[in-house]
Amino acid sequence: MDIIYMRSFLEVARCQSFTKAAENLGYVQSSVTAQIQKLENEYGVVLFERYGRSMRLTSAGEQLKNTFEQILGLYDDSIKLVSRQAKGFLEIGSIESLMSFFLPPVFRRFSECFPEMNLQAHTYSDSNILQAVRSGSMDIGIILDLPVEDDDIEVITVRKEPLVLVAMPGHPLCSAQPIGLEELDGQFLIATEQDCNYRAALERLLGRHGVSYHIHHEFGSMEAIKQFVGYGLGIALLPRITVTRELKEGQLVELPFAHPDITFFTQIIYHKKKWLSPAIRHLIELLMETGEPRLNDASPRIS
Repeated sequence: MDIIYMRSFLEVARCQSFTKAAENLGYVQSSVTAQIQKLENEYGVVLFERYGRSMRLTSAGEQLKNTFEQILGLYDDSIKLVSRQAKGFLEIGSIESLMSFFLPPVFRRFSECFPEMNLQAHTYSDSNILQAVRSGSMDIGIILDLPVEDDDIEVITVRKEPLVLVAMPGHPLCSAQPIGLEELDGQFLIATEQDCNYRAALERLLGRHGVSYHIHHEFGSMEAIKQFVGYGLGIALLPRITVTRELKEGQLVELPFAHPDITFFTQIIYHKKKWLSPAIRHLIELLMETGEPRLNDASPRIS
C-alpha cells in the first residue's frame, strides 16, 4: 500500500471534504477520490458515509484512521532518524601509537564537520581490531601492520609507516654505518606487549637469523618505553611518529638500521558489507589525505 494513499485518507478524514483535501495535498479532486476508492476496494469496506455535502468516517474508517496514524507516525520517525546521520556515534579502534600520535588531528578536523557525531575511540591490538571489524562490533579500524588480506575486510592503505630502532645518545650502536642483524646479537630490548605486530615481526626476523636478544622490559605504554630507552636500559623498535619530538630534541637517537621484513603500513579496515554513512566516508577521506597518493590510488574507492 502506498504511503500517499494513507496521507490522502487522513487528510480527507480531517477536512471531511474531498475538495478541501485535494487542495491541501496539491492534487486534483478526482485523484483523491480514486485513491479512497482503491482503499475501499482493497479492504472491502466503505470508509466514508456521505450525506449530501457532508461526510463522516464509518466505524471501519475510524479503525483504519487510528492504524494509519500509527503507521505514518513510525514512518515519519524513521525518516527523521535516517536523516540525522550527522548525529550519533562511530565505533573506532586503533593501536596505542596511532591513537596517540596520528589520529588526534584527524579527529579534530572530523569534529569540525560533524560536531554532533561522537567518536567512540578504543585502543586495542591489531588482531583484536580485525576481529571486531569482522564481527561488525566496530565501524572501522586503523591499524599498523603488514599488508592485510581478508575475504571479509575492505582495506585502504594510507601510508608506509617507518619503524625505527632507537637508543639513548651515545649508545655503542650509534654509528654512521648501517647496522646489520648480527650487530643486534645480545642486545637488551625494551619491547611493546606481545600482541604487537611490529614486535612480533622483529622477533621473527632475529630468530630466523639466529640472533640472540633479551626482552629487558615490556610495556603497553609508549611513553614508558621511551623513558626506559632514554635512560639506557635498552633499545626499542617504534613507529617514527611516536619519537619525532625525542629525536628532534636529542633525547633519543635513531640507529641506522632497516630491513624489508619490518616494513609496515597504516591501513583503514572495515567490513565489506558495512554501509558507509556520510560521516564514515568523510573520516576515511580525512585519513587518506594524510597518506601517499601512490598508495591511495591502489586502494579501493569509497565513492
